[in-house]
Amino acid sequence: MTDTKLAASRIRSLQDLKAVQKQLAEQQALAVAQAAALALADKRRRAEEDLFKRAAGAVQPIRHEPRVPLAPDQPAPIPVQQQLDDLRVLKEAISDEFDVTTLLDVDDALSFRRPGISTDVTRKLRKGDWTIQRELDLHGLRREEAREALGGFIREAHKHGVRCVRVVHGKGLGSPGKAPVLKGRVQGWLIQKNEVLAFVQARASEGGAGALVVLLTPS
Repeated sequence: MTDTKLAASRIRSLQDLKAVQKQLAEQQALAVAQAAALALADKRRRAEEDLFKRAAGAVQPIRHEPRVPLAPDQPAPIPVQQQLDDLRVLKEAISDEFDVTTLLDVDDALSFRRPGISTDVTRKLRKGDWTIQRELDLHGLRREEAREALGGFIREAHKHGVRCVRVVHGKGLGSPGKAPVLKGRVQGWLIQKNEVLAFVQARASEGGAGALVVLLTPS
């Protein structure tokens, strides 16, 4: 290799070395700048935390008491058997074969009173001295439906302390032969209910021959 070529080679090597050194210097300067930026950001974050602590004062973490997972509440059981028992007792307590004729007082209007109950009770019922608190209308019901409706009505009224009720059984004007179908049965059903003290035919303004005013025992 001639002296000229050797000199040229050395010059290129020196230029390459300077380029590498320049690149390294630029990378080092970038790293320093990034580190400075991170340090500045961390300094600002710490300053904000210190500012919050000074404003909030001394704080303590909230303590959580141990928790026991509870099973969801179970729905209340449906007293199916009790309902069936009540229905059976209701049907057994009111018979269609009960003969009421010997227990009814025969006067201008049929009436009933328990043994030991004075005639003043039925007299006051006829005069309207007792306020009618509830009413049951049996129009349009079949015999079984009317019997169950009447039994339930008397039971609920007595349970809530009601003393005087009216039961509308109708005059039978819409029945075959124009005969009152429910009238006699309602009287028999009422006599079989222990909650019933007495009953009389309603006054004309309260239904007349198509209704009964019933006095119940105190609950």
